[in-house]
Amino acid sequence: MIAKGLDNSSICDYNSYIMAANSRFAVAVHALAMLAVHKDERQTSRYIASSVATNPVVIRRLLAQLARAGIVESSHGAKGGFRLAKPAARVSLHDVYLAVEEGAFFVQHEKRNDKCPLACRMQTILTGVFARVESKVLPELKRTSLADIVGQIGLTA
Repeated sequence: MIAKGLDNSSICDYNSYIMAANSRFAVAVHALAMLAVHKDERQTSRYIASSVATNPVVIRRLLAQLARAGIVESSHGAKGGFRLAKPAARVSLHDVYLAVEEGAFFVQHEKRNDKCPLACRMQTILTGVFARVESKVLPELKRTSLADIVGQIGLTA
């Protein structure tokens, strides 16, 4: 029996609900915190990547998105690199999220096993849960600045 009261004539495709965790937002906040701490110097993607423990290409792609959003600026050449385009206190985590993520916080998996009564109801159920969670998360991201994050690390921006 899949769940009490539901037809268990077929097995649910649980693999359709497994998604890889997305870390773009966390990596972007980390990179921006480095720029905030080193606000008087441009930082290279290689240097930032060494702290984040990722490839510099990943950092450059994220910083390009953040530059399009007006959060960072870049320059080329021997003294090139990235720096914040505005004070850390004026960069909200919501701004960062909007710059590097696409759409809602939670995304439903499109595929499902239509023969499974649990799978057929899951999207409707989770839509409500996700909406309630998002209504709590968005105000917190708007309220929290990059300077707040750097301050919690014990440094100043």
